[in-house]
Amino acid sequence: MLEVLKLFVRLGLWFFVPKLIRKHADFLRTKGPLLIVANHPNSFLDAIIIGAFYPRKLHFLARGDIFRKPIFGYLLRSIGMIPIHRAREGREHLHENSATFREAVGILKQGGAVLIFIEGICLNTHALQPFKKGMTRILEEAQRAAVYPMIQLHGLAYSDFRLFGKTVRWDMMNFERDVDIVSSKNRLQLNSQLFSSLQSLIVIPVHEPRRSRGLFYWLNWPYYLIIQTWIDKKTAGTVFYDSVLFAVLLFTYPLYVSVGCCLLWIFLLN
Repeated sequence: MLEVLKLFVRLGLWFFVPKLIRKHADFLRTKGPLLIVANHPNSFLDAIIIGAFYPRKLHFLARGDIFRKPIFGYLLRSIGMIPIHRAREGREHLHENSATFREAVGILKQGGAVLIFIEGICLNTHALQPFKKGMTRILEEAQRAAVYPMIQLHGLAYSDFRLFGKTVRWDMMNFERDVDIVSSKNRLQLNSQLFSSLQSLIVIPVHEPRRSRGLFYWLNWPYYLIIQTWIDKKTAGTVFYDSVLFAVLLFTYPLYVSVGCCLLWIFLLN
């Protein structure tokens, strides 16, 4: 089921992000316990891109408040998401993060892969924000359990945060750490090393617009305009525009095509 969903998402991304530049894509075939550390410039679209093209199942650390409705919690967990709670979403839930870190270590212990957006915030910018301590907490827990995952850095950069048909550059590297975590000072040292390494992977691409606007473009333009206008209003003042627009287009476009085919069929019959 997950593989079918990935294929469907990749097809949608082929339209939404017609130029996806994957640098050092051979790192996607890394085996064994893996901790993926990425920047977070574009809300859920970051996770969608990484998860859709990674051949193995990824477990994502995602903001905990979206799990509070049981049905959402069930669906998100079914695709590999794990809740992590932040102070601004309610300090009363912070104690639950201990279970999150243990769960992440359990996945690594079984040879799995965990993705964490180390900034802990999305601001629609390529400038890295100060790193949170979630990643180092996971490594500390893993170290206690004698689990030593490979750390892999992923840098995502977008030519635009609102444009349909954008260019995205995605660069990767394995991070060889030389700091074991035994104190808060070690956490700061490791985050400092990660910061400079991750920053080197973020290269903003130049947008290369499509020049031709044929029949396919004009047949879909009214549909896109309606969806885009609605999403723009719903997400105003937030960082969710791009990811919500992609998700709504992805799941409503088959319906739009079906309705169009039915109308054409009725027209031809008459």
